[in-house]
Amino acid sequence: MDRERLHRLLRLGFEKGASDIHFQAGCLPLYRFNGELVELRYKSLTPADTRSIADLLIEGSRYHSLDDHPEMDLAYEIPGEGRFRVNISRERRNYNIVLRVIPLVIGSFEELNLPSVLREMSSIQRGMVLITGATGQGKSTTLAAMLQDINGSRKCKIITIEDPAEFIFNHDRAIITQREVGTDTHDFPAALRAALRQDPDVIMVGEIRDAETVDTALKASETGHSLLSSIHTSDVVTTLRRLVSFFPAEEHNQVRERIADNIEAVISLRLLPNKSGTGRVPAVEVMRTTRMIRECIRDPNRTIEVPDLMAKGGELGMQTFDQHLLNLYRANTIKLATACEAASNPHDFANQLALEGDTFDTEETADSPRSIELEEERRF
Repeated sequence: MDRERLHRLLRLGFEKGASDIHFQAGCLPLYRFNGELVELRYKSLTPADTRSIADLLIEGSRYHSLDDHPEMDLAYEIPGEGRFRVNISRERRNYNIVLRVIPLVIGSFEELNLPSVLREMSSIQRGMVLITGATGQGKSTTLAAMLQDINGSRKCKIITIEDPAEFIFNHDRAIITQREVGTDTHDFPAALRAALRQDPDVIMVGEIRDAETVDTALKASETGHSLLSSIHTSDVVTTLRRLVSFFPAEEHNQVRERIADNIEAVISLRLLPNKSGTGRVPAVEVMRTTRMIRECIRDPNRTIEVPDLMAKGGELGMQTFDQHLLNLYRANTIKLATACEAASNPHDFANQLALEGDTFDTEETADSPRSIELEEERRF
């Protein structure tokens, strides 16, 4: 496969609105639309095809040879058209490639259907804000929206540490330095320690993966910086517990104290199909730390009380997943079945709906297309 043919396959992805593109030996090219994988009516890719795609993607990157690395993460760009986050892995000596489509234009909170309280969190001058969710739930997009909001509203210095660099920012009111792990720095902890000596106001760490990164991130917050990051957890309570679990048991009490003192907010995301089936909308859980919530973080036996405090904190912009799901359903944005399936506490959610007299909707929707064709059977 040559570069022109690869670019045509990639262009099809961002032109049609795919979130991810998959190339795997023995399979047709696959595109993910609104959470569903759809086959391209093309031809099954051979091991030679996927090897040549991988070779083209790593050209000019920090990886000089496919044979030296069993897994690779990098960014790839078709200049002026589209940008992709790339993962290349080996399977029985063949190469699998997954590309996440990264929009060239960073969406606003309103365009992304994110709660307006996130704008307040962007203005936090000190402390840690975490964006959480499973893979593909919008964590990077949300972080980018927050950074872009800061960029357009504050005279400050922003340092991002990413693996790889995804959204590309232009200087507005802020000065932005984007550092990529493996290219500009060895790892997240090293880059984060160095960032503390680079006079930042805001630091964004692409992902929290280990105890050393958590420790350094807390130090950044303790020394008066605003720190934004993401973590692969499903909700607020799981996030708080995961942060502590990175450390040995004998350090847990001290770590809980540091988290309680420094965390300002946790935002958890779940992308759900909208009612028409034409796109996805985020269900968002929001926790902002109050005196009571800090006490619950310090005491492991009281962490379970945090959702109740969130449910009562609407005046501060807090909400649980189930509260937001109910609001999305009432606004006719998602189906009742979707809301019930995504609820954190399905039993309580169903009881709340029953009190309001709601029942499952039975409307049918057409099956999602399982394949896509190119205009006029365009040949690749």
